[in-house]
Amino acid sequence: MTKRVVITGMAQVSPLGADREKAFSRLLTLKNCVKYMPELEQYTRLNTKLAAAAEDFEIPQHFNRKVLRTMGRVGILSVLSAEEALIDAGLLGDEIITNGETGVSYGSSSGSLESIIDFYSMMVDKEVKTLTSGSYIKMMAQTCAVNISLYFKTTGRLIPTSTACTSGSLGIGYAYEAIKNGYQTVMIAGGAEELHPTQIAIFDTLYATSQKNSTPELTPSPFDKNRDGLVIGEGAGTLILEEYEHAKRRGAKIYAEIIGFGTSTDGTHITSPNMKKMKSALELALKDANLSSDKIDYINAHGTATYQGDIAETNATYDVFKRHVPISSLKSYTGHTLGACGAVEAILSLDMAHKKWFCPTINLNEVDAECGDLDYIKGEGREFGADYIMSNNFAFGGINTSLIFKVNI
Repeated sequence: MTKRVVITGMAQVSPLGADREKAFSRLLTLKNCVKYMPELEQYTRLNTKLAAAAEDFEIPQHFNRKVLRTMGRVGILSVLSAEEALIDAGLLGDEIITNGETGVSYGSSSGSLESIIDFYSMMVDKEVKTLTSGSYIKMMAQTCAVNISLYFKTTGRLIPTSTACTSGSLGIGYAYEAIKNGYQTVMIAGGAEELHPTQIAIFDTLYATSQKNSTPELTPSPFDKNRDGLVIGEGAGTLILEEYEHAKRRGAKIYAEIIGFGTSTDGTHITSPNMKKMKSALELALKDANLSSDKIDYINAHGTATYQGDIAETNATYDVFKRHVPISSLKSYTGHTLGACGAVEAILSLDMAHKKWFCPTINLNEVDAECGDLDYIKGEGREFGADYIMSNNFAFGGINTSLIFKVNI
């Protein structure tokens, strides 16, 4: 018999801020967090000079030198948000965290890229002079999951998800399955990403970045006819997932129940999206939830503002829903936070559902005629109640994810 899985804690650090209430208030301003970054001018042939940094956070004093020696910026962001999420859930310091009943399912596109320089120096100078005992731990792909586990002393399952832009959503999905199938009682789930020039350069070489360097407030513009690409952001999002009966017994507040998760891979191209396989992930989530598509009240789109991505995603969505389902993209505010986006966007979507207000996609003036025929939320946003919401993400490697949340339980 499968278990019900609920969310009892949430925390995010993003360009919108390090506090959920502040982040929601920032959404209400209908202004993005993108800035011109003069430090990017030093890189020859880097076209974009835009980014969205997570600035409104401080490293706690109790993150001492011993704690920080294995954490790069991405590790710090992930552990910081995990701690806040555990506090929110009322589980920080609870014995369930260390007795084997709690696991970690967490990811990022990569480890801390700054630490790679330590290894580069060794290869160029032929001298081991910058490497430390923490260099590899900071750099490795599983750095977020491992640092969270070590910091909170979890002894259950550890599932690192290093799957680019689906790292956060896969982290949530695999955590959901671990509890649903009775393997764990609690899971610390989510994703993180640090802002680094090399991350920006990757997308720049693919001609996928926005070049509105003189008007950062006007980009990105998902689904818009005149969109010119994405903007890279950073952050971390952590959700505490818990078996429903356990949460109920201890009187925990419950934000939502996860009722559906679908994931698929394209098997066709490493960067070009496959509309049919995107569609399959959404269908798998609906099947897992035992829910018809007409029950979904709102969709949080991946919505990167890239030409191929927007068209493939929205047409895949229309093929599943066959109606004007309300949809918007949070990346128009935060930029693309890569490994963090699935978790950050799920948290913000749930906060919007509880506030009964859903953000518009800003900078969306004229919907691209090639995009699917959906109900794109524009202008001042929209007030309505939602019982079921869906959050979708898609990544390099053709990795597709869809999560369905039941808001009122």
